Amino acid sequence: AAAFFVSVAVVKQRLKLASLSLRLLDTYAEDGLTLDQLMAFTVSGDHERQEQVLDRLAQTYDKQPHVIRRMLTEGAVRASDKRTRFIGIDAYETAGGTVLRDLFQGDDGGWLQDVTLVDRMVAEKLAAEADAIRSEGWKWIEVAPDFAYGHTYGLRQLRGEPAPLADEEEAAREAAQAEYDRLSEEHTDADELPEGVDARLGELEAMLEAFETRPLAFDPAEVARAGAFVSIAQDGKLRVERGFVRPEDEVPVEEDHDPSIETDGDTHTASAPRQEAVVTDARAEPEEDDGLAPISDRLLTELTTHRTLGLRHALGEQPDSAFLAAVHALTLKAFYAYGSDTCLELDLKSVSFNAQAPGLKDSVSAEAIRVRHESWAKTLPKEPGTLWDTLSGWDLDSRAALFAHVVSLSVNAVHEAWNRRPRAFAHADRLAQAVGLDMAAAGWRPTVDTFLGRVTKARILQAVTEAKGERAAERIAHLKKGDMAREAEALLADSGWLPEALRTQPSDTAGEETAEKDGETAMADSEDLADTEEPEAISSSIAAE
Repeated sequence: AAAFFVSVAVVKQRLKLASLSLRLLDTYAEDGLTLDQLMAFTVSGDHERQEQVLDRLAQTYDKQPHVIRRMLTEGAVRASDKRTRFIGIDAYETAGGTVLRDLFQGDDGGWLQDVTLVDRMVAEKLAAEADAIRSEGWKWIEVAPDFAYGHTYGLRQLRGEPAPLADEEEAAREAAQAEYDRLSEEHTDADELPEGVDARLGELEAMLEAFETRPLAFDPAEVARAGAFVSIAQDGKLRVERGFVRPEDEVPVEEDHDPSIETDGDTHTASAPRQEAVVTDARAEPEEDDGLAPISDRLLTELTTHRTLGLRHALGEQPDSAFLAAVHALTLKAFYAYGSDTCLELDLKSVSFNAQAPGLKDSVSAEAIRVRHESWAKTLPKEPGTLWDTLSGWDLDSRAALFAHVVSLSVNAVHEAWNRRPRAFAHADRLAQAVGLDMAAAGWRPTVDTFLGRVTKARILQAVTEAKGERAAERIAHLKKGDMAREAEALLADSGWLPEALRTQPSDTAGEETAEKDGETAMADSEDLADTEEPEAISSSIAAE
């Protein structure tokens, strides 16, 4: 590099080209490959694999460089995959794994070629982490790189308490908080923080967050019948979900008994005389000389019926109290194992999903719901008996936020072939309009796995036409379905296109105006594309990854 006044990267690129299979170099010398195609082959250093792809290329219509890269990396694990981030590329290479890299284009860290080694290293590291979690005394541990969304459905989660800080830890936390407050106050008016101050604030934030997110402490008796799930989070970090009790491990709930009717052998309490085999009128009142005997069940039912009507009438005239009662009842259902601490006959159903869409558990929405639910769980009292007093002390905004979260858990707009619910779906559309739902903004993307590889070629072309215009669709119309789906994924990336089932329809008036504008825009874009772009530029743009 120094001798020829070029960068080190250029030298590495030339050396990589020179290391290709001699058959590829001969083909390039005979003008059988372009330089861009030859550069694409450098992704893999395996000469046999390179020549296999060269043979496949001769039978393929599309010979674009990105197609070559895709063929060479088929089955490999991307460096951005959460499994890769979990074990670390350095550890993988130390274990003898090969990393495919592209020196001529951005490769997002490359591809890990030895998938078997990746899976083995992931399993071994997860097993080691699970052993450490098992030593905490849990009855069972389930380990997997990933669990399906809703895998904790039907299980009761224990309510732990943050482990108390030692005196030294408490002093360290207070010192960090004091320093953070001082630095923030000193630079309140600064347009830009000095580099050293900014770095220190980041360190202090990390320290304070570690104090706030310290592990929870659980009742040892509860730990002995509960378990934990050990998996990998989307960012590649270890995810441990502790404290879930299976129904078969629950302690039987004892029914409440009225002490006035309990017996001790053949001896009966004075307030509950032995029942003789004599049929009496349930409506009959006790005799005067019976003393303070319990009132009959029939009379008690009648009295409480009057009280229930009185409560209904009074609650119906006090919206604030009714809202508090509803929040209380639904929160019991959502966060506590036994939601019987309420007289309201309100129910909350949160269905599990039988069909697991690809990436559902790691989606933006799923992660946001999980974090929000855990945040509320930490805020609510541990015992359901104190929930009413806690909610009574909250302001209206806090109650409303909790109410929104709890009610959101009951939404079910899932299409099921055996369960026709047209009115429910119509209401889901209205609800989506009310909340301004945008599934593209929520993180959904049309990929080969989520949509394009699972529909017909006609629907793939329809999607590309809607998002990019007819000319873009025509460019991929000749491809086989698999190749068409992959090309369409690249074309639709970040386009915001959604299949009809995911679209939020605007109101009638707004919809007409939007449709008219979209039609005009599409026509203008089509004319601009035809007038300004050369065919080669169009092809390059469409084929780009």
